[in-house]
Amino acid sequence: MVYIAIIIGCVLGAVVGFNAPIVSYTYSNYLAIAIIAALDSVFGGIVATIKKNFDLKIFLTGFFGNAILSILLAILGEKLNVDIYLAAIIVFVGRMFTNLAIIRRYYLEKWTKMMDKRKNKKANKKESKKEQEV
Repeated sequence: MVYIAIIIGCVLGAVVGFNAPIVSYTYSNYLAIAIIAALDSVFGGIVATIKKNFDLKIFLTGFFGNAILSILLAILGEKLNVDIYLAAIIVFVGRMFTNLAIIRRYYLEKWTKMMDKRKNKKANKKESKKEQEV
């Protein structure tokens, strides 16, 4: 079910991306930081799912809250003529890499355990064949 939602989201995003008007340069900083904040929330949601403590309310409030706060920081930085949005990008990207490392380790351990089980099954089959021959 989750895979179907991911596929639908990717297809919908691609269709909207190809048919959406080009974002003006003046708003590109806002959109970029909002996307990075949203991606940080998505990776955090995946990690929460892996750790089996995912809560939809926390995910949605974090998703929209992070995006809105990051846009407001970009606006404030523009008004003060300081690139405050860079600090938000550094924090969000750092958290994304941390979450990606957790996800990678989880699936690597899962894959390793699966491969070990296959090796053990093959070794058990060989032993049982040798016992049958004797």
